[in-house]
Amino acid sequence: MKNPVFSLLTLLLFALGCEQPRPGPVSESAPSEPDNRPVVLCLGNSLTAAYGLDLSDGWVALLQKRVDSLGLGYRLINAGVSGETTSGLRSRMGWMLQGNIHTVIVESGANDGLRGTELTTTRDNLSAIIDTIRVFNPAATVILAGMLVPPNMGPDYSERFRKMYPGLAREKNVLLIPYFLDGVGGNPDLNLPDGIHPNQKGQKVVAETVWKVLGPVLQAQPPLVGGMSASSSPSETGTTSVR
Repeated sequence: MKNPVFSLLTLLLFALGCEQPRPGPVSESAPSEPDNRPVVLCLGNSLTAAYGLDLSDGWVALLQKRVDSLGLGYRLINAGVSGETTSGLRSRMGWMLQGNIHTVIVESGANDGLRGTELTTTRDNLSAIIDTIRVFNPAATVILAGMLVPPNMGPDYSERFRKMYPGLAREKNVLLIPYFLDGVGGNPDLNLPDGIHPNQKGQKVVAETVWKVLGPVLQAQPPLVGGMSASSSPSETGTTSVR
């Protein structure tokens, strides 16, 4: 990997680590009717929270538009919190896992890497996060997003960090996005002026990267909405499916 990429990865991790955690988006008004669509829960830090952009420009919102255009009947929830570590995510996530969760994307660990957190701690946290997801939603699909740390963290630490994600994905039998910022990290044309966070173009690339793994999961079978298949016809069920 070229050095410019790693230097910008350094800046990325620095910014992610220095951000103060902030709450994820909260709807200002309750919907008139309950939304019973199966949920794709997107957990992460500022890379998921669309830092510096409107939420509508972030990769989560972009994938919601794609899902809607394909008539797949899923609802994506952006649960990103800027500056969060794996410990923070582990401590807050339980209450979010109640409900009709179909898939959970876990994008976490970059801030741990910046701080030089012991990899056993980071790995234990990620493992516990996956376990907690399965306690609340045994049938949910889990997608783990891989990250990198720059070589100035030390060659041994950097290499073990890189291998941590695929190793954990194999151990826990979850799906893996090999590198969440593939094609974006280190590319100034795809980042905000800070050179750190993906801009609107970069968010589109991230969305494509995530979709390569998420898309087949959502397209594998029609979602269950209100106890029935979204593809069921009114004549088969006596009711119409909710989208």
